[in-house]
Amino acid sequence: MNNMKFTLIICTYMRPKPVDDLLVSVQKQTIYPNQILIIDGSHNTLTQDLLQERSYKNLEYFLVDNTHRGLTKQRNYGISCVSEDSEIVCFLDDDTILEPNYFEEILKVYRLYPEALGVGGYIFNENNWAFVGEDYLPGIKDYFYDGWKKQEDSRFVLRKYLGLDSNTRPGFLPEFSHGRSIGFLPPSGKIYPVEQLMGGVSSFRKSVFKRFQFSTYFEGYGLYEDADFTLRLSKEGKLYLNTAAQLAHYHDSSGRPNQYHYGQMVVRNGWYVWRVKYPKPSLKAKFKWHAITLLLAFIRFSNTFTTTKRQAAFTEFLGRMSGWLVLFFSKPKIQS
Repeated sequence: MNNMKFTLIICTYMRPKPVDDLLVSVQKQTIYPNQILIIDGSHNTLTQDLLQERSYKNLEYFLVDNTHRGLTKQRNYGISCVSEDSEIVCFLDDDTILEPNYFEEILKVYRLYPEALGVGGYIFNENNWAFVGEDYLPGIKDYFYDGWKKQEDSRFVLRKYLGLDSNTRPGFLPEFSHGRSIGFLPPSGKIYPVEQLMGGVSSFRKSVFKRFQFSTYFEGYGLYEDADFTLRLSKEGKLYLNTAAQLAHYHDSSGRPNQYHYGQMVVRNGWYVWRVKYPKPSLKAKFKWHAITLLLAFIRFSNTFTTTKRQAAFTEFLGRMSGWLVLFFSKPKIQS
């Protein structure tokens, strides 16, 4: 299985230094990609100029124009450039750094689970987990899963008090959406079945792209485009997350939309993904979706008084409320 040929696609926008840092970590891999595609939507040639100074093996660089600019468009463009003999296509965000055995662990899952259509990697630097064993009794301010615990996010603590907590495993979407992402799986070294993967730390069999593409509904920054794609794909076959395939994510702020537009996308794109999975949710599920959406918006508003980035918090709150109100007059059209 280590002889499986695979392609790495890195979509980037105005981030030359993070891309270079990522490629340095790719060079240190125990298994190296047979093809590396850099799909650059930048409005300048800084990334291109920097990469021309390097000599990364198997690298192919593409600077795309506005026709193919935007995360989902760039991913689809990259897919069209994948080598004929590649079996697996890996995607990485340009602001990630890999542990040396990342690709080895990703490919291992395809060997262990031949039915797998997609396999995700694990971001290890965003949560402080502690192993406490299966007998641990968590408090309301704890998040506990599979013998591991971490401090519960204040949003979920409040949701617990209000009876609005997620009722599914991490990586699975409840009927009212607003579930727990794969980031709520612990660093146990285990492989977990999921129905959602993060696009920037994902891989798929190349064969799935004969029938599936990333939706162009998610233009530009593409928030939740990965949830849409993997929820659709999970209806056709199995997806897994390998917590031993580890990398760090550093959330580079360059190339991101303004906070108002981001707030709108959180709500409207969130609604879209919800209805991809549940086209006809129950009345109770609808109530919970709207209740949690408003709760999260007002929590963001409270950050106006509790953080130093007050303007950003307030602007995002306005975007969320705008996105929510517009839903009653103009809902996103679900693409088939």
